Amino acid sequence: MNRLFFRFFVLVMLSITAATFVIYFAISRLFGDPLEDIARRQAAAQIFVLEQYVDQAPADEWLPRLNKVREVSDVHFEIIPLATARAALPASRRAQLDRGEVVIDPVARAFYRRVDTKGNRYVGSDEEAILAQDLPIDIGFALKMEVVRYVIVALALLIPIALWSRAHWKALQSLSRVADDFGSGNLSARAHLHRRDAVYPLAERINHMADRIQGLMEAQRNLLHSVSHEVRTPIARLEFALELLRDAAGNPALDKRITAMEGDLNELKDLVNELLSMSKLDAKQELHTEPVEVNDMLRSLVDGLTPPPEQMSQNISPALGDIECDRRLLCRAIDNLLRNAVKYSNGHVALSAQRAGQQLEIVVEDNGPGIPEEEREKIFEPFYRLDRSRDRATGGFGLGLSIAQKAVRLHGGTLHIETSESLGGARMVVRLPAKD
Repeated sequence: MNRLFFRFFVLVMLSITAATFVIYFAISRLFGDPLEDIARRQAAAQIFVLEQYVDQAPADEWLPRLNKVREVSDVHFEIIPLATARAALPASRRAQLDRGEVVIDPVARAFYRRVDTKGNRYVGSDEEAILAQDLPIDIGFALKMEVVRYVIVALALLIPIALWSRAHWKALQSLSRVADDFGSGNLSARAHLHRRDAVYPLAERINHMADRIQGLMEAQRNLLHSVSHEVRTPIARLEFALELLRDAAGNPALDKRITAMEGDLNELKDLVNELLSMSKLDAKQELHTEPVEVNDMLRSLVDGLTPPPEQMSQNISPALGDIECDRRLLCRAIDNLLRNAVKYSNGHVALSAQRAGQQLEIVVEDNGPGIPEEEREKIFEPFYRLDRSRDRATGGFGLGLSIAQKAVRLHGGTLHIETSESLGGARMVVRLPAKD
């Protein structure tokens, strides 16, 4: 946000500077160089003496009057060949000199003018020019005046723009905080702006959008929670009925069918439990944190794997220390990753953990087929499963990774999937903040 307004400020300053140069060149093109006009005003007395005193003398008095001016003036008047004067001027100014006009050279603090164009002053006067040097011209003073004008114009524009931008900046900062809070899971976050704020209509639309999203999320959560609870009752009835049926049955074929039905019922119970876990994670705002020894937690998770993988590699740093976390939730997340790796591996699973500064990194790898790059974001969506895992034997419900990601995010961490360079399968990386 600060970068946005800094860029805006720089753009305004560049625009003012560009406008200043455009105005200068436009005026120079249309009306002549402003600096030359200032210099001409500063040399107006000397030009007046030349035109109104020296030039007004009769032909035989012209030179004596010029000499009198030389005696009393601090300006050095000199008669030079016309060719020398033309050579000292740029080509664009020579036509003025040829017409008999006064040509100012502000940098040299001088001006040029022909003695006359017809040679009436004296013999050969049409081939000579007057050079007046050491004129009281101070371009530096004129430039300071221009700078002062520029600064005044810039301030006159920037101060209102700064006040206007500050109001917008504060309002946008408020919207940014609301977006951050809403994105972090606080669905009740809203923007509270005054009606006179320029971004108030945007804030109203954001609040309306947030209301709809919150309503949809709560409706989805309530539906999921209610359905999961309601399904438990018929499941319990079915379990009781199957037990009675098994006690009454003596047919092996019927017993086999009852066993299959019990398997389906257990699968349905597992699905309901997963759905309840999802709804609890969605509704959870605060964690019941406690210091947890990371090495003991990881060892207990590896020991609890059933069935265990054929080969289990461990590279766990002995100095992981403690981490403040909700032990049950974090164990559930890491356990889901381990079980997922065991399920889709070709027998080899690797677990590694290390601590770098204020970050704990836990990595679970396997030598299975891996996860395509285009599927790595979708795999965390609830009920999403890859095509190769849609069968009931290995597919699960597609909720394990989603639950793991939600649990890690509640702890302020991240979970992402890569390709394992050592094993060739999936590499799941958990990064958690771990303050010393």
